[in-house]
Amino acid sequence: MKNQICTACGTQLPMSSKPIKLCPICVDDRQYIPETGQTWTDLDELSKNHLMVTKKLNDHLYELKMMPSFGIGQRALLVITPAGNILWDCISLLNEPIIEFINSKGGLKAIAFSHPHYYTTMNEWAATFNCPIYIHKNDEQWIFNKGDQVRLWEGAEQELWDGISIINVGGHFPGSSILHIPFLSPKGVVLCGDTFYISPSKKHMAAMYSYPNRIPLPLEEIKRIKALMHQLDFDTMHGFYADQNVYLVAKEVLETSMSRYV
Repeated sequence: MKNQICTACGTQLPMSSKPIKLCPICVDDRQYIPETGQTWTDLDELSKNHLMVTKKLNDHLYELKMMPSFGIGQRALLVITPAGNILWDCISLLNEPIIEFINSKGGLKAIAFSHPHYYTTMNEWAATFNCPIYIHKNDEQWIFNKGDQVRLWEGAEQELWDGISIINVGGHFPGSSILHIPFLSPKGVVLCGDTFYISPSKKHMAAMYSYPNRIPLPLEEIKRIKALMHQLDFDTMHGFYADQNVYLVAKEVLETSMSRYV
């Protein structure tokens, strides 16, 4: 039996003798079951119908995306460093071309996540590249296919290497996190997944409990997040969609946006 992948969010769930009728990620208020109903696929089918494309954002950062778009439509981000590479968030398809591409850049030393909507086929990726998966312990309940490579971390911050760290922000999920890279721009880069949602205008950012269902966070939570991010040095931010890139003014945009909430 093959592990099944939810076509709405891209999460791979373990197959069992009792088939799962509804994706547990999608029935939560932060996601949704499509009006057309729950449908499933698997890696073999994805490989037949989708391609992986890469885009260089700079010498140390690449975007990985499925074409045509699948699930939530997110991208993964590959961070290249001399001490080892990091895959930030994940996408469902894993095929030979992308494996060859990542290996040509030095493979993976770690996979890290912003939140559960992007777990997708993380165990397949970790097994292929023989690397750990970093997930905040606050989101452990959303790991429905827990492999041997999962490393649960606790507290406010998980240091990796070269000054790179995963920082727990909360909000969207209790374990929602960002990846802070201090050396990719003058003041530092944040990879946010959709811990923050960057608007098409690049002039606004949102922090919400549910983005698709438009459920806001409590005011006190916004104030807490605003104060936390104020302490962090950064000027550039990359979100989960391909057009969500804000250069050099990201902290200013985020702080202005959080102030408008308040």
